[in-house]
Amino acid sequence: MSIEPPTTVDAVPGEDGEDAVVGGLWAPQRRPLVVGLVLTITLVAFEALAIATVMPTVKDDLGGLTLYGWVFSGFFLGSLLGIVVAGQMADRHGLLLPYAAGLGLFAVGLVIGGFANSMFVLVVGRCLQGFGAGAIPATAYVAVARGIPAPLRPRMFAVTSTAWVVPAAIGPAAALGLEHAMTWRAVFLVLVPLVVVAGVLTAPALRHLGPPEAGERLTVPNGRRAAAARRHDSDRARLRLLIVLVVAVGMVFAAGSGPPLPVAVLLALVGAPVSAYCVIHLLPAGTVRLAPGIPATVALRGLLTFAFFSADAFVTLTVTDGRGKAEWIGGAALALCTFCWTAASWVQERLIGRLGPRRLDQIGFVVLIASLIGMVAVAQGAPIALTVVAWGAGGFAIGLAYAPQAVTVLALAPPGQEGATSAAIQLSDGLGIALGTGLAGGVVALADQAGWSVARGVTGVFVLALVVAVVGLLASARLPDRVPAQVT
Repeated sequence: MSIEPPTTVDAVPGEDGEDAVVGGLWAPQRRPLVVGLVLTITLVAFEALAIATVMPTVKDDLGGLTLYGWVFSGFFLGSLLGIVVAGQMADRHGLLLPYAAGLGLFAVGLVIGGFANSMFVLVVGRCLQGFGAGAIPATAYVAVARGIPAPLRPRMFAVTSTAWVVPAAIGPAAALGLEHAMTWRAVFLVLVPLVVVAGVLTAPALRHLGPPEAGERLTVPNGRRAAAARRHDSDRARLRLLIVLVVAVGMVFAAGSGPPLPVAVLLALVGAPVSAYCVIHLLPAGTVRLAPGIPATVALRGLLTFAFFSADAFVTLTVTDGRGKAEWIGGAALALCTFCWTAASWVQERLIGRLGPRRLDQIGFVVLIASLIGMVAVAQGAPIALTVVAWGAGGFAIGLAYAPQAVTVLALAPPGQEGATSAAIQLSDGLGIALGTGLAGGVVALADQAGWSVARGVTGVFVLALVVAVVGLLASARLPDRVPAQVT
């Protein structure tokens, strides 16, 4: 849900106009691709909501809070690599290979999670799942651009966005039902056959969507060949830097996971500066100092996802271990959050022309701050029903603020650089989630080692998220007050 679908895509030659929409999105020649992609995204969405719902039970069975945050941060660190690798593979080898690899790793991660005998093994499985979950939407967006006519693409993105609605409605309840009737392991394993079905439906359609200009490689002018070679070298350098970033961020997270103090200090002293170096060189110049325009907007996306997802990962734990209440309350909060995010996305679409991205983001951050204050109150003993209300408001907040950032970035992108600009905001998105969940997990782990209650530990998480949200509110002043005119 954190990856924003592209709002502008190139037209497909020869398929514009009325001829393109004959039979609509569900025409026989498009139906396998549409059904397969929607089913695949639905699986990823169901997995995300279901695992968050049952994680307190998983923790009780496998033991300890030390690696609790890693279950989420490892997933999102893996997804960063999956997004980049799948995008590069799609450009060179077509869509079938990255899709099959992503779906296969997602399935392998599910199996490892379902049979995990320790939290460490579960984290390994979640990292593999994350890589697959990053590769799947990255491949899906390219498949839409190459396989769906331009007039039908807005409808296709609307259909894929609703793939989150059904999991939100039934995912938490179904996960709890499986857990009580069988075991939490069934929540992982029940999805494996559906992954196979999704692959069988989608693979034939993707096989026909080869890499762009595949037939022109031997005939392009030398200048274009040289440019392609430079782009290839740049992609490889970017991938190496991203791998270093993932390792360095992992070292920082490991420092807060309970190693001996000298080891923790060494990990932090090495990992933190290397992470900062990589972030500075991967994101657009000026991002760290909130330079107006694309840099500030990219930075704001990371602040938003950090603040939201660092808290989101610990909502259910707050309800169960923090307050001793039933898991279904946390599941209801997560479900309402997803519905409110979807509703707010439609609200911002109607208001962005009148209010502009700056105002919408400021409203979103204010609502998120209020939501996080509500979660602090819940952790400290407020009525447990406030969890559902507060986190529903949190979903509405991110729904208001999320899309205007993408609209702003794409409007400011120079012609021919839309892809690189979109990749920058997606990278900031993923980094915000990974850092937020990872550092929040470190807060809970350190609180557990200090002998504090879970309620005090998650209070620290919500306070951390609250501080970042306040920074985001202040930084949102750097957004334009109106959607910029498209750069030409």
